[in-house]
Parts: sequence; C-alpha cells; structure tokens
Amino acid sequence: MEDNVEPPGKDPVESPQVSEKQASLGSSEAAKRVAKTVKPGAGVTSKGSVPISSVQKKVEAKSGLDSSSSATKSSATGASRSSSSVPVVRRNSTGALPPSVSAGRQQGNATPIVGNKSADPIRRSLPELRRSSLPSVVTKSTSVSQAVKLSAGSPLDRSLNKSSGSLVRKPSVKPASSVSSSSSRMTTSSLDSSASSGVRKSVSKLSSSSARSPTVTSGLRSGSLSSSMNSSTSLSGRRKAATPESRKAATLEGRDSRFIVLPKVEIKAGDDLRLDLRGHRVRSLKASGLNLSPNLEFVYLRDNLLSTLEGVEILTRVKVLDLSFNDFKGPGFEPLENCRVLQQLYLAGNQITSLASLPQLPNLEFLSVAQNKLKSLTMASQPRLQVLAASKNKISTLKGFPYLPVLEHLRVEENPILKMRNLEAASILLAGPTLKKFNDRDLSREQVAIAKRYPAHTSLCIREGWEFCRPEHAADSTFSFLVEQWKDNLPPGFLVKEAFIDQPFEEDTCRCHFTFVQESTSVTDPQLIYKYQWFVGERTPSNFTSIPDATGEVYWPKHEDVGKILKVECTPILGEMEYPPIFAISSSVKPGTGTPKVVNLDVHGELVEGNTLMGHAEIAWCGGTPAKGVSSWLRRKWNSSPVVIAGAEDEEYKLTIDDIGTSLVFMYTPVTEEGAKGEPHYKYTDFVKSAPPSVSNVQILGDLVEGSTIRGIGDYFGGREGPSKFEWLCERSNTGDFVLVSTGTSEYTLSKEDVGHRLAFAYIPINFEGQEGESVSVLSDVVKQAPPKVLNLKIIGDMRENSKVTASGVVTGGTEGSSRVQWFKTSFSTVVGEKGLEALSTSKIAKAFRIPLGAVGYYIVAKFTPMTPDGESGDPAYVISDTTVETLPPSLNFLSITGDYSEGGILTGSYGYIGGHEGKSIYNWYIHEVETDAGSLIPEVTGLLQYRITKNAIGKFISFQCTPVRDDGIVGEPTTCMGQERIRPGSPRLLSLRIVGDATEGTSLTVDKQYWGGEEGNSLFYWFRSTSDGTPAEIRGATTASYTLSIDDIGFFISVSCEPVRSDWARGPTVLSEQIGPIIPGPPTCHSLEFLGSMIEGQRLSFNASYSGGEKGNCFHEWFRVKSNGVKEKLSTHDFLDLTLDDVGKCIELVYTPMRKDGMRGNPKSIKSDVVEPADPEGLELMIPDCCEDEELVPEKTYFGGEEGVGEYIWYRTKNKLHGSALLDISNLNEDVGICGKTLTYKPALEDVGAYLALYWVPTRKDGKCGKALVAVCNSPVAPALPVVSNVRVKEVSLSVYSGEEEYFGGYEGWSLFSWYRETNEGTISLINGANSRTYEVTDADYNCRLLFGYTPVRSDSVVGELRLSEPTDIILPELPRLEMLALTGKAIEGDVLTVVEVIPESLTQQLVWHKYKQDVRYQWFVSSAVGDDKTFEPLPAQRSCSYRMRLEDVGRCLKCECIVTDVFGRSAEPAYAETGPILPGIPRIDKLEIEGRGFHTNLYAVRGVYSGGKEGKSKIQWLRSMVGSPDLISIPGEVGRMYESNVDDVGYRLVAIYTPVREDGVEGQPVSASTEPITVEPDVLKEVKQKLDLGSVKFEVLCDKDQSTKKTTAVGTLERRTLEVNRKRVKVIKPGSKTSFPTTEIRGTYAPPFHVELFRNDQHRLRIVVDSESEVDLMVQSRHLRDVIVLVIRGFAQRFNSTSLNTLLKIEHNM
Repeated sequence: MEDNVEPPGKDPVESPQVSEKQASLGSSEAAKRVAKTVKPGAGVTSKGSVPISSVQKKVEAKSGLDSSSSATKSSATGASRSSSSVPVVRRNSTGALPPSVSAGRQQGNATPIVGNKSADPIRRSLPELRRSSLPSVVTKSTSVSQAVKLSAGSPLDRSLNKSSGSLVRKPSVKPASSVSSSSSRMTTSSLDSSASSGVRKSVSKLSSSSARSPTVTSGLRSGSLSSSMNSSTSLSGRRKAATPESRKAATLEGRDSRFIVLPKVEIKAGDDLRLDLRGHRVRSLKASGLNLSPNLEFVYLRDNLLSTLEGVEILTRVKVLDLSFNDFKGPGFEPLENCRVLQQLYLAGNQITSLASLPQLPNLEFLSVAQNKLKSLTMASQPRLQVLAASKNKISTLKGFPYLPVLEHLRVEENPILKMRNLEAASILLAGPTLKKFNDRDLSREQVAIAKRYPAHTSLCIREGWEFCRPEHAADSTFSFLVEQWKDNLPPGFLVKEAFIDQPFEEDTCRCHFTFVQESTSVTDPQLIYKYQWFVGERTPSNFTSIPDATGEVYWPKHEDVGKILKVECTPILGEMEYPPIFAISSSVKPGTGTPKVVNLDVHGELVEGNTLMGHAEIAWCGGTPAKGVSSWLRRKWNSSPVVIAGAEDEEYKLTIDDIGTSLVFMYTPVTEEGAKGEPHYKYTDFVKSAPPSVSNVQILGDLVEGSTIRGIGDYFGGREGPSKFEWLCERSNTGDFVLVSTGTSEYTLSKEDVGHRLAFAYIPINFEGQEGESVSVLSDVVKQAPPKVLNLKIIGDMRENSKVTASGVVTGGTEGSSRVQWFKTSFSTVVGEKGLEALSTSKIAKAFRIPLGAVGYYIVAKFTPMTPDGESGDPAYVISDTTVETLPPSLNFLSITGDYSEGGILTGSYGYIGGHEGKSIYNWYIHEVETDAGSLIPEVTGLLQYRITKNAIGKFISFQCTPVRDDGIVGEPTTCMGQERIRPGSPRLLSLRIVGDATEGTSLTVDKQYWGGEEGNSLFYWFRSTSDGTPAEIRGATTASYTLSIDDIGFFISVSCEPVRSDWARGPTVLSEQIGPIIPGPPTCHSLEFLGSMIEGQRLSFNASYSGGEKGNCFHEWFRVKSNGVKEKLSTHDFLDLTLDDVGKCIELVYTPMRKDGMRGNPKSIKSDVVEPADPEGLELMIPDCCEDEELVPEKTYFGGEEGVGEYIWYRTKNKLHGSALLDISNLNEDVGICGKTLTYKPALEDVGAYLALYWVPTRKDGKCGKALVAVCNSPVAPALPVVSNVRVKEVSLSVYSGEEEYFGGYEGWSLFSWYRETNEGTISLINGANSRTYEVTDADYNCRLLFGYTPVRSDSVVGELRLSEPTDIILPELPRLEMLALTGKAIEGDVLTVVEVIPESLTQQLVWHKYKQDVRYQWFVSSAVGDDKTFEPLPAQRSCSYRMRLEDVGRCLKCECIVTDVFGRSAEPAYAETGPILPGIPRIDKLEIEGRGFHTNLYAVRGVYSGGKEGKSKIQWLRSMVGSPDLISIPGEVGRMYESNVDDVGYRLVAIYTPVREDGVEGQPVSASTEPITVEPDVLKEVKQKLDLGSVKFEVLCDKDQSTKKTTAVGTLERRTLEVNRKRVKVIKPGSKTSFPTTEIRGTYAPPFHVELFRNDQHRLRIVVDSESEVDLMVQSRHLRDVIVLVIRGFAQRFNSTSLNTLLKIEHNM
C-alpha cells in the first residue's frame, strides 16, 4: 500500500524509505510491541530489537551502496555520515521542524558505532534491497541533529560532539515484515511535522530515538542521472548551506512542531508507478532522461532546481506530487489542470508569490505551500481539500480566501496576519463547521463562540476585502461594506436602507426584508418593483443553488433545508430598467418547534342561504407532519357572542335558514400527526342573506280513489316561509281545461265528480317578508271509482277451544252473501296485512268457524273480502280477536297398568289426556308393602311409562301415578293406578359358572358364578378331577367355593358343579363348569433365608437358605449395600461378604434366586440386615514430610475404625530432634518445646525456621470415641523461603511527598534495595537517578507523569529476590486552581444583564497555578424552581457564558451561577457559586405594537404587541380616530378592548390604538400607540354609493318606530314603513299613503349644520337623521349594508358642509 508516502522535509539520506509493497504494519501496531520492562540504570529497549551488526552485514552484502550515495548508516548505530553528506538543516513542507530531544538525555543512553557501505549501481540495488527484508524502526521523536546526521569531519558535528557528546541511542528494531512508511493515514518510518498526532501515540513507549532503514530510489533510467549519489546529493551552497544561527532557530522551531494527518492514498506502488528523484538537481521536467510517464502515481521531485511546471501535464494519474524546495516563483500552475486525480501536492520551500493560477483539482486533499512568499491564499476552489499548510509566508490578508468546503486543518503560523484580532474566528467563518484544527491546535471554544456572533454574510465580506472587526460592530460594518459595493449599481436616487432575512425555521414563514429609500423625497420616480430569487447552500455561505419557484418575498424552508443557509437575491426594477441584484444571507435553518401555526385564514363563498362556504387555512407546520386540523363553524348574532354550530366540523359548510341575519365565524386549529396543536385562529364573515323564495319537488300524496283525501307537498327554500298559496284544479275531459276547485289548503278530498278526471296542484312560495316566488305545479293520474268495502267488521263468539265464532260486518258496494271470509291465527295482538298470520281455513262464503285445538294460545284473525255479485272484489279487511283462544284444564280420562307381576317382568302405564296441548306430564312408580300405605317412590324410573320389576319388589305392590301437564305449564290433578297383585320371585338358576385361577400346582382356584331367582341360600359345590380316560371323579372333601391344587392334580383337568339353592330352600338345575388344565408343576421357591455373622465393620458375613420346587439346580445370590435413602449398590456374588468402612451406617441386603435342575428360575427372595456398626478407632500410621517456610504441611496418616471424626492434633516446635520415649511423652516436656498449632495441617512461620516440628495425633471416630495417640517428628529442620516482596505500593504522605510500602516474606530480611521510577502518559518508564530511599519528593519533571516504587528484597543471608514495582500512582499534578469567591455585577432586574467576576486567592501558589496551568473557565446558570427559603435550582441549558440577561420567567426567582475552573491537565476545581436575590420585574413596556386588519370600514381590527416587564395585568387600550393630516385624536366611546369592529363613521380616518401596559401589581408603563392607514369603503358598498350619487336623487324603503316615546327596545309590531328621499339639496322622510290617507312628509331639511347622521354602536340596522334640535328621526333598515349605503350617500351629498370631502375619499368627481 502506498499510504502516506514519505512527506517532504526529510533528505533522502536522512529519511530512508523502502518499497511500498513491504508495508504491513502501522504505527499503532508498532506501539503495541514495545515492552515495558525497566531495569535500574538502563535505557528502555524493545524486546523485539535485533543486533545491529546483523542488520548491517545484510545491507553490506546485498545493497553494496557507497557511503557517499543515498544509502545511509544504519539508524541503529547512529553513526555520523561520510564527508560527502550534506551538513544542512532541511526545511519541512509545513514550515516547522521535527521535535528535538535534549542532549542531556541522549548522553546517558547512546553508544556511537561507525559502519561504512560499499557502492553498487542503484539500478541493481532496488530488488536486492527488497529481498533483504530490512527492519523498520519506529521512533518517538527526532532532534534536528539526529535528523541531519552530520559527518564527523564537519564543523557542526565537532561543535555538537564537544557540547553534547554522542547523539546516538540504541535502536528499537522491528521484524522485516513491519517495514512500512505508514498505514491508515499515519507515518512511521519517516516523520515530519505534517505527520499526524497518532504517530506520537504509536511511538510513545520508547524513550530513545531510533534511526531508519536505508532509502532506495527508483525510476533512474539514464546513466547521467544514475552513476552515483555523490554528485546528486552535493547541493548548492548558496541555497542549502546552513548557518549556526539557522540551525539554532530550526532547533527551537522543531520543539513546538506538531503533526498533521495526511490523507490516505489507497493503492499499491510498484516500480512503474513511482518516481523518486529527490536531490538530483533536475532543472526541467522535459529533460531527456527524466522519463515521465502517464502511469506514474507517486512522483518525488523535491530538492531540485525546477522553476516551471511545463511537462507535468503528462502525469494524468499522479496521486502524490512532491515539488518542495525548488525554484518555483509562480504563477504558472496551469499545467496541473491535467492532474485530475492528484491527492497530495507539496510546494513548500519555494519562492511562490501567488496561487491564483492554481487550477481546481477535484481530488486534492492535502496542500502544503509553507515557506514561500505568499501574501494571500487566493486560489480556485478545492472541493476536497482537508489540510492546508501555509506557515512561514507573508500572508497579511484573508481577501480572496478560496472556497474549501471540507477543510479540517489550517496552518498559517509565522505570517503577518497573525496580528489580526480573532484570526481563528475569522478562519472558522471562512472554512465553516468542518474546520477542526487551527495552527495545529484544537479550535478554541472562545473563538468558536466569537465566530457565532458574526452575521451570516461575514465570510463573503472577508473574501471581498472587508476589514475584520469586533463582533459587536460586525453587523453595521459588514452592511456598510456591502452597501458601498452595491451603491454604483442601484437605481438612480435610491439607497439601501436594510437587507436581511428573518431567522429561518423549518416549515415556517421566512421573510426577507429589502428596503430602498430615495435620497430626495421631492423626486416622483416610478414605483420601485422588487424581484426575488431564493437560494440554498451548505453550512458555509457559498456555493448556493437556486430554489425552483422560490421567487417571492416569503419562503418556507423545507425539512431538507435544516442546518443549511438561505440566500435571497433582490433585483430592483425601476420602470422597464432591471438593475443588478443585491442579496441577504440568513443564519442556518433551525429545526421547527413541531407546533404548527396559522399564517392566513380565509373564507370563500357567497353569503347567501343555500351556498357552501369553504374555509381555507395557510399553515406553517414548523417541522411537524401535516395532518387534518380541527375546524369549527360558529354563528354570531348581532351584539351577542358566537355559538358553535353542532356538526359543522369540516372546512366546508352549507348555509342554512338558521344562518340568515347572522355572521359566521370560521375557527381553525392546526394539528400535526404527532398530536401537536397550534393556536386557534378565527375568521369573521359578513351577515348571511336569505335566498329568494322557491319551491321544488312538488308532488301529490294519497290514493286517487273516490272518497280519499290527497295532499300536496313541496320543499320550500328561501328564508322563513310565509303564507304560501295552494290551488287545486280539475281537468275537464271535454275541453281539457283545468278548473279551480279548491284554494288556500294543501289537502283535497276526492268526490264522485272527480272520478275519471285528473287533478293539478299549484304551489306558490311566499317568504316571511311577503316576497312571492315562482309557482310550481304537478299533475295527478286519473281518479278511480271506489271498490266494494266492508265496515264495522268484528268477531262474535267465545274465544275458547272448540267454540264457534262468526265474522260480521257492513258491506258497501257489494253484498255480504257474495263476500268471502278466511280465518287465521297469530301470536301478535295487532294485524298488519297478512304478516305473521297462519291460515286455519281456506277462503269461504260461510262466516262461521269452530276454533280448533291448534289455535289455543293464539289470536284469531278474520280476513273479510267484500265482493259484488258479479265477482268484483274490494280491499280485504282484517279483524282480530280481543283475547287469545283459551283452552280446557288438563285432566285424564283413563289410567291403567299392564304386564307380568313377577321378578324381571315389565309393567306398562297407559292413560288418556284432555285439556289443550299436552306438555311434559309427570310419571311416578311406587312400591307398597300393603295396598293401603302411601308407598315409596322408585326414583330410577321417574318420568318413564315402563318399569322392569327388580329383586327388591318381590312380595310388594306396585302403583303408577300420572299428573297431567299442559304445554303452558298448567298442572292438572294427579291420578294413581294400583297393581292387581303382589310381585312374585323368579325360579332359582345360574346364569353363568366358571373357574378362576392358574392351573399350576399350589395355586388356589375359586368359583365365579351369577345367580338369579330371589334371595340365594347355601348353594352346593362339588370339585372333579378328570381321570386318564377323561371321566371326571369327585375330589373327596372339596365342597367349597375354592380349591387349592396339590401335587396329585399334576397332569389332570379340574372342573366344578353348582346346584343353586334359594333362601326358601327352593332348588334350581345343577350346572357343571368347563374343565381347566392340565395342571402343571409349581415354580422353584426359597422358603427361608437368614444371615450368619456379626454386623460390625471388619467382620465376615455368610447365609443359610432352604429350597423347594423340584430338583434343586444352580441357585445364585447377590450382596447389596443399601444406603439410607434406599439406593442399592451391588457388592459381590461370593458366598461371604467382608464388611468395610463403606458399609458402616448402611444395611446389607442378600437376594437369593432359587433355580430348578431343569433350568427354571423361581422368584428371588431377599433379606435385609440391621445397620452395620463401626469398629473401634485406631491410628495405623503417621509421618511428617520435609518442612519449608510458608509451605503448608499435610501429614501422612492412616486411620481405621468407622468414619473418622475430628481428631485431636497438636504441633510442637523443638530445637532438637526427639526420639523414642521422649517423643511419645512430648506433651510433658517443657524445655525447648512449644505448641505452634492444633489443626491437621500447619504452615511453618518465620519463627519455625531452623526448628523441628512434631505432631501429636489422637484418632477419633465421628461419634467422638477416641483411640490410642500417635506422635511423629520431621526428619530435618524447617528451611526458610526465597525472599519475595508483595503488595508494593506508594502512599501519598503530602501533596508533594510519597512513601513506598511493601510486605516482605522469605526468612529474615537483610538490606533490601529501593528505587523510584517515572512513567509518562505514553507508558515509557524511566529510572529516577538518586531516588533510592523509601520516601520521594516530587519535582517539576514529575508533573503529568506517574510514579512507581521499586523494591528488591534481600534476605539476611544475602540471597536477593526479584525486583517488584508498585502500581503507578495517579498522575502527579500541581495544586488545583481555586476560586476565592464569585462576584456578580449588574442589577437583578428583568431585562438587565448579570456578569460574573472571579476573585483569585492571593496566595503565591494559586497565583502561579492560575498563571501557568489554568486552561479555561466554564459557567452554568441556574434558576430557582420555587419561591421562598426552601428553593431548588434547575440548570438553564443554553446559558453557559459569564453574562446572563434576565427574562420574564425569572421574575420572583433567584439566579445562581456556577463557575468551574479547568487546568491544562484536564482537571476541574470545586465549583464556586454566586447567587442573587429574587429577580425584580422590569418597567412594563409594550414593543412591536401593530393593528391587524384589511383596511375596509366593515372589517375587524385587532391590536397586537409584545409585552415585557413582569406579568401583564389589566393593560389599558383605547381606540381613537385621527383625521389624515391632523394631529387631533377623537376618542371612540366604549372601545377599550383588544378588538374593534369598524363602521362607516371611520371612513377617511386612521384608527389609532393607545396601549398603556400595566403590570399585575398595578404599575403602569409608557403608553404606546399604533395606527392604521385611512379606512376606506368596502368595494361593494363603494360601487353602489357611486352609482346612487351619480343619479343625484335616491329613495330608500325604511322602517320607523311609530311610538318613539318609549325607550325600550323597538318591537317588530311598532314599526311602520317610511320612504327616505335623498338628493343633492335636501333629505326628507315620507309616510306612505293608504286607502284612507295621503302621503305625508314627516321630516324635511337641508344639509346645512347642525344636520348630521348618527349611527348606533349596538345596532347595525338603525340610524338617526338629525336636521336640527327639534327635527330628528330614528330609522331601521333590513341590513348593515343598506344602512352603510344610506349614510354614505347622505354624507356624499352633504360633503360641502364637511371638513373632509367624502367624495375625495370615494374618488368621485361630481358637480354639485
């Protein structure tokens, strides 16, 4: 893998490199292989290191490179270079040098080794070197001196040798398979300041530097460029030579260098893909021997003399191009345009002054232009660039900064631009949210916060050259900058006043604001028109794409726009001239709240009865999922509250008659699918008018038969129906004309004259006001003559079973004799046709009928069909009986018993039932001792008509009782029938006889029989044995019901006879059973079995058994052990059994199985013993093995005598070894003998070392019985253990003093050794020189490291144990920065800002900690959740700055600020708090006050504003009128609400609302006013007024109250019609004439003052015309619309007397 090929900044001699094919392990894998073993006084070395000499020999044998060529000395030796090596300090590609390692640390760990290499042609060295499998070395850090490896003869080398000694350390070498330049975007074998921070982690386990394996160059094809490395590496002294000053500066710079992650190049590199010509003094890319090929992917041309890129265009597949340290000056980067797949470009160390000609490279990810002469970073956009390194240039401006959408790392160190304030924030604005590091450091939270305070268009201004300023001035400054750029392209005479976009939210209205103002108001140019186009871009304000159809002032951000930025271009158009657009950029689109809201609400449709209104709501869903909202329609009558219309819950609503004269209110509440509800909105309509009267669906109902009454109906529509007219007309057959026959009613009765004619019904609709609609008529069919009919039909007769009834009625149009009757039954009490009827007879002329049994319980129905003698029938008539048919009571007419009265016979009961339908009658049989007793019920035959006589009925009487039951549950009287004679018993007999049992010798046979015939007595039995000829012979003495087979029966058949005998000695016939046999012999059997021997442990058991059952064969037996739980364990099959310990407490069972000689096996017989008892306890053997300290001793002993219990054990310690009687009497010896233990086992302690141990044992059985004691002594004294130490730990004595502790073991301790170690965060452990005591005091070098305590145990006999290290301590850190207190500045008042100030302790330690180790300070604000002493605080999530502006919800609650200080080591100090008292409310204030409404005189207006200053109380609102051009305000009495409904008095005035905010505690704020535009006349009214004013004279129909004395509400009955005449000169009210009077003028007057027209605020139908103080009249009209027309017409004619011309407002030109 070619993965991060060697970054620039390393010489070929300095940075060896191997083939990309050998790369297998990354730096992170190398780090895991570094060992952590530490030895005192030695450096840390890898376990995988190999001898350097072997590596050196392999290189010498196979590579053969000369010391002056590109091959270097092995990095493991650290030897100096040959005299031909270049003694210069090389610059790296990012403007920094590799980190250095102090010389002092190198002196103690390095040993110089010098080795030379022989030279061979390079062409041959490459494959050989690959085969040699050179090791790869990973280093922790590399100093400048190590990187350069100066030769021994150079002055610099000598100076370094004098000052710091040798700079070479022992290497840490990996196996050959790990040779790699990098894996996964990290470098290992060659380090550079452009390498990632992950490299440091991968090498952190090493404490010494390591060298690298040799570098091999490839791609050399010509002899001029491949002869040797001497000439190619001898660089020009004028450019490459390093001065001591430059070396010193490079060393200092290298200490602060960092690594950058290089993009990963995913490809394997072979010889045909790679070209490495570093340091070959190449001057042109078109040189004949260069051999550039389109297939090359990795080209390294650094350290040459190139000044132009001509020829690079052939590298169409190059991925890594290194042109560092050449002579490029730029421009001239156009040839790179062909390198479309280029990923890494290195241009560091040239003389480039501009990147403007650098083309866009679509795959470029890494660009290094450090150490050039760039003044800016102007270049083409690089869409995939992640790392831009531009350190050490002359960059002084950010103007022209390119668009880099995925930039992550930006480095501009050592540039003049670093003087710019908040440069990091500006870079964040330019690069966008992808930027992660600036100047090789993570982004500062403070700078990120500052960047967020700038406007969204700041980055565009920066790119255009805007001078970066403080964030609080950025909004005005950037706008002024943009205006300055736009001013030359604006319409003449216009300036931009504002250009911004509201904060966009998902699926909510986002409005742009562009305002142009004219420089001179006297100029009357055409109106300026705006054209808009919306764009959307990513999170940086660039690369915007237009949004189709988004061309309005308002845009609704979509869900996919969340997190993106919006842009609007506004194109001003003046006349026909279109000017260049200006723009505004929003902040990022935020996710919606999820709560929808209504933007606009309209109601469409004509307000006339019968029409359908459609409510339409424009919804901002604000991120929620659109769903159907909640719609409601309300009806509002004049001067009353709206009432909900039941069922009107859709957007559509059809106007009904109830809506006439009312105003409708459409209420809509938006709802999302997630269930979030928005605020409901309302829309009022004007008053609904009624439709003209009309009628539809006119029809005639009823039968067109003579004598019937028919009715005309129709569907009326058009307000409330008044006295509509109805007419009936009859058609004359001779003329066809219709003659009026009835009027005024909708019903008509057909007469004889109408027969044969058609009728017409006319419906003339008239509404409540008397308006007549169009007449609608309908024509009927021809009227028919009436058929025969029956009247007064009824049923005569008794409604009982079998009674006779008759149908009687009066027949008209026919004769009764010809009529027919049919009878039915039904279960219903009413008749509807023949539904539910069941016929009882056919239709007959006879009118009488006898009720059958089947009609019982039903109603009787008679169908009477009237008929004429000629057979014409009329409609049948039905009549039903009043009651259901009754039945007779249930009873029996006979009852009898038939059958045989003997045992086993069957008796049958018979009866006759009368009385309706029989139900479930009750049957019972009884047994009687005598005929006169009550008898006993036989329950098993209850409900049955038959009874089989049983044995217990013998000698008794039998009776049968029947209780009749009707199907309706009526029970009749029971009847009983007694049997004729007593029950007789049956003759005795056997129903069956058989022998039960096996035909085997010794088996008992029994008789199984079934007797019948009364009570059985002593029946007789006889057993028979068949002889050899088959004749049965009686067996003497065998006369019972059982018989046992004997040996005499073997081979014969057995049978039995039985003579049944009844208890009264009556005998039945004898029965002989079938024979069984022949009889066979019995099985072998063991009759007795017993144990021989004692049941005690150690005894032997045997047995004695007796046998029978033929000749004895080989009987066998088995011994079993039976446990207490019943589980058996087979022991043996021997003739005896020896009892062991396992048998103690258990039983022994013997199973004996008899066996006949012929092999037949009998049934086994078993015997079980008592529980086996244990033997007396006894110790058989006791021995003690060799003893060693702390090794547990387990004595070897042998016990006998039951289950061993807890014996007595006593361990004795004695200086001398005891023998014989002294050993047995050890318990009585006092001198030099001591007890050291009383358990079975014993672990020798320190005091036992050198002494002998003896054990005294008393064997004891489990039940406590003891045996004879035994004593044993060890053969040799106790030996000491090896010295070891455990639990090595470090104890913190104080903040900077630590003490080592341990637990020693292993004989007596001698002079043990102490040591202290330091472990870095990377895991490297190093010995602390001089720290060899038990305590250790921390130094500055220990900070951010861990301490380890080392302990080497030494025994008193100088035996040394193994070194043990303690666990590392926690990271040694200085004292935490603390806060003495927090102070708050500002007033605790709503709307004010509180700021936290930290007070640092005055101690020197804390001052130093704050100055040196403080990282940042975090703040968190809290608000109390309860008012009072017992309060808790809750965090405010978004409030994490040092300042906080108090809000309304904070009033009355306390605020608390938490401050936490964090040091550079990532620790946080204890939080400090500052708390306020309860927040006071601010002065009440109203902002953004405005009046909402459409501007017509019939509209509803509402005042809205944003209140602040505590909780709002009862704020005051007053509505006023203001004449246009006049400062005077006219109060509107009674209008103090938030809503105001305008009327015709407001025409020409501005509506003014004065809002005085009032807090809930009564404190008032400053009043604020808002006004509307002048109120205009509604277009419909305006049109009608203009028409009437043009006529010059108009009449209106009005109503007048005839009784004006009362002040009560005018009733409908007191109103009279009047005519109002209005013309240009006067107005008059005329009372119309009647039949008895002439028209009279009630009021007449001109328009001269004090003439005026007054309106009534609470009645939209009334007006008052005042001519003077004595002449006035109150009039009423039908609608508000008409009232407004009248008032405006009068005021229009009287306009010359008004201060404001109404005609001017109406835009009417009229000559008075």
